[in-house]
Amino acid sequence: MVSADDTIQPLHPETMNPEMRRQLAANFTKSVKGYHLINNDPIKETPWEDINAAILVASGCPVADQSHGSHRPGADITCALGGLSNKSTQYDAGGKSFKISSYRLTTVCSDKEPGDLAAIVAEINRRKNFDYYSIVARRDSGGEGGGVPAGAEAGNEATHLQYDWYLIPSDYPAVNPATYTWTPKLGKTGKNKGTVVGWETNVVQGSSMSISFSMSSQLWMSVHLTDEMAEFVVGSCRIIPKRRLNYMQLYDLIMASDPTETTGPTEPKATDP
Repeated sequence: MVSADDTIQPLHPETMNPEMRRQLAANFTKSVKGYHLINNDPIKETPWEDINAAILVASGCPVADQSHGSHRPGADITCALGGLSNKSTQYDAGGKSFKISSYRLTTVCSDKEPGDLAAIVAEINRRKNFDYYSIVARRDSGGEGGGVPAGAEAGNEATHLQYDWYLIPSDYPAVNPATYTWTPKLGKTGKNKGTVVGWETNVVQGSSMSISFSMSSQLWMSVHLTDEMAEFVVGSCRIIPKRRLNYMQLYDLIMASDPTETTGPTEPKATDP
């Protein structure tokens, strides 16, 4: 936790002990590289929650609660920095923006009842019981998004994945629905032509939001990364994704270094004649 006597570096709107920030960045790099020792797939939302919690604890930031992938709305991790909502995404082409999904808002708007704008914004803010979006964003060497780059399995030195970890305050304008002017989104073709099929916003400093009834009224945020938002990057890591171990090899490695571990394969039970 941050002491009043610490020399601090701002992380809007909170403050963070500089040593903790250094530890978070270092442990993020270790975790990304460790993950890719046994995985070629990129880090997505489900593993990111556990990875994020481990990074926090190792960096001196106690974790009080974790959702463990329950997909409950709101905070996924509660820690000494506050509540975190974990998100995983990939950069859009050019690396200057990304999209993240949020709540399903069928209780306040749908194709059957488009809803009232004030009620929709109020519902979004009511569910926002966290302090930061904890976002891991990635891009491959081709500059567009998210799969494992071609040739990664063979260790092609020309391919890599870039990961960045953002802690964006939940009330920051780009992710605050009250920042925008909302208007009904009208269908343009087919049976929905001219009918309300969702909500959309204007673009403010490159960012915007939308709700599509056909996608369970899910809120989507398109976040443009301004120069100001660079302060929200806690850690970055550039790697060549190449799996070094499978789970059996990992098991053997751990067993060899810990002879006190006696758990072995379970023998099949004999069945009664």
